[in-house]
Amino acid sequence: MKKNLYLYLFVFALLLAIFLYVNSKNIVEKYEADITVLKQNESNFKKTIIDLEDENLDLLYFNLEHNDDALNYFERDGYDSSELIPFLKDELISLNEFKGEHPLVPYASMTDGKMLINKIRLLNHKWIIADFSDGEYWGEMLLTYEITTEKELKFKLVESLLYPPQ
Repeated sequence: MKKNLYLYLFVFALLLAIFLYVNSKNIVEKYEADITVLKQNESNFKKTIIDLEDENLDLLYFNLEHNDDALNYFERDGYDSSELIPFLKDELISLNEFKGEHPLVPYASMTDGKMLINKIRLLNHKWIIADFSDGEYWGEMLLTYEITTEKELKFKLVESLLYPPQ
């Protein structure tokens, strides 16, 4: 009887060891598959990050804040670019408060609203591109600007376009 008990215990321990081995092997294989997928995802994400960084650099090309030559133009005249850039944007946006039609937008509003400048991009030390809209109709315009010797800011419309309604 004692002999059979030891035999049963041995078989039970053997079955338990086989079960643990197979279960551990399946767990390790699953983890290895997960690691492979994660490494592949990581490489895809790294490639996406590199592509987005390249795209971001392309978008920053026509931007006053990243154009050293244009910033040097202002610094030679004694302007601080960290204060000048927000000032330029604020002055252009403040024209939205003008009574009547906007002084720079060459199109009259065709709705009850008023044509307002929404977005501004300072391209360099001379050019600005701006987006305007009255809520239904919208367009874009290219402006030049200069700071006169009397420290006055002057804007001049170069070209504009109004998109047809959709």
